[in-house]
Amino acid sequence: MKKVVVPCQSSDDRLPRYETENASGADLSSAVETVIGPGEWKTVPTGLRLEIPPGVEAQVRPRSGLASRRGVTVLNAPGTIDADYRGEILVVLINHGKEPFVVRPGDRIAQLVFAPVLRGEFLHTEVLGETARGAGGFGSTGVGSPG
Repeated sequence: MKKVVVPCQSSDDRLPRYETENASGADLSSAVETVIGPGEWKTVPTGLRLEIPPGVEAQVRPRSGLASRRGVTVLNAPGTIDADYRGEILVVLINHGKEPFVVRPGDRIAQLVFAPVLRGEFLHTEVLGETARGAGGFGSTGVGSPG
């Protein structure tokens, strides 16, 4: 198993943690207390700063338990953290539920997944190669497609 060494700074030594041996996401915890009302979203600080190695990105993703039980998810999922970013990791949570959602310091609010980065080289062209799909988008490849 390949590992990425990620130096971390945390305001309270609460580092991300994998809850099981084969978990792909490490849990991120809130550094503050706040309440997110139904239909509202808030940016929640984690108190965490990372030094991600070049060629790697970190993705901030929702926790399935919060989404299924409370209707709370990461608004810009997945959020991307670039290797050259050194600021605090912030999580934008939205409450799609019917009740206010209370976030307390130490609550697990999102998960962090690391992925390799491939960068594209963009070349201008007048013609693109043909495919069976062509320009069909939004549901054009299966169930739910129009027509």
